[in-house]
Amino acid sequence: MDDAKLAAIVDAIVRELQASGAVKTSTSDLAASGSVSTALSLPSAVPVKPRTATSTSNLSIDLPDPVLDEYRYQARVKNPKDTNGLRALMDSTTARIGVGRAGPRYNTASLLLFQGDHAVTQDALYRDVDQKLLDEFNLFTVQTKITGGKQEYLLRPDLGRLLSDDAKHTINEKCQKNVNIQLCIGDGLSAAAIEANLRQIFPVLKQGVQTAGLTFGTPFFIKYARVGVMNDVGELIKPDVVILLIGERPGLGRAESMSAYMGYKPKYGDTDADRDVVCNIFENGGTNPLEGGAFVVQIAQKMRKHQASGVKLKLAK
Repeated sequence: MDDAKLAAIVDAIVRELQASGAVKTSTSDLAASGSVSTALSLPSAVPVKPRTATSTSNLSIDLPDPVLDEYRYQARVKNPKDTNGLRALMDSTTARIGVGRAGPRYNTASLLLFQGDHAVTQDALYRDVDQKLLDEFNLFTVQTKITGGKQEYLLRPDLGRLLSDDAKHTINEKCQKNVNIQLCIGDGLSAAAIEANLRQIFPVLKQGVQTAGLTFGTPFFIKYARVGVMNDVGELIKPDVVILLIGERPGLGRAESMSAYMGYKPKYGDTDADRDVVCNIFENGGTNPLEGGAFVVQIAQKMRKHQASGVKLKLAK
């Protein structure tokens, strides 16, 4: 297309826009500018009213905190056929039932509770154990082969089962070898679980082991730990029994559940079949950490007696 035809098309378009009032320009302005984008003049913008600050001093939120027990366990089914039966059914399980609905969706209260519980889960999963707690029990910290933070920890469980070279050096330097019981604490999948239970269970474990006349090794903390890291600990220190306290995978609104994994002389190649576990250790609904600690010591003594753990311990007479 030559320049004359192009100019004629542009001129026709501009005249049409002028006639409709969409633009204010002339063909001479267009020719002088040599550019449609610089010659066309868009209509003035509609004046925008300046935004003013909104006071929140009188703000009132009419929704109660959904995590409070009186609201968390409230039956929200409208006009139930059997009110007492619904209440009894809800009291029989921790599952989210009797929450009602708004059409095909959750109602607002149930949705807010779900989101709040999910936030608790994410917080427990991604944050670190409070250093003040570790200092309180004089726990030195070592790390697995995870170097990329929690994201890598979640994607590479294999690296969480192996101690880093620096960790091995530190453990060899600071820990007593060939003890009867070696206690380790790992963050696992919930920092909140360690923070919620360590203060209660640690003294029970230490006192129980010493009362039984057994040697209690130097406890330490393992960052980015998976259960299988027990094998590395066993190979380095050569204890009779390794006890690993570790945070369990959090559920919705339940982040304080901890497990105590145990193995008799753990070594490379050991699997879950070679370990025992006391799980769901937490107050108000789980295994009380005081009782759990005493139970763990009993199992450790049984392991030493039969020189076995896991499936082999169950088969022992």
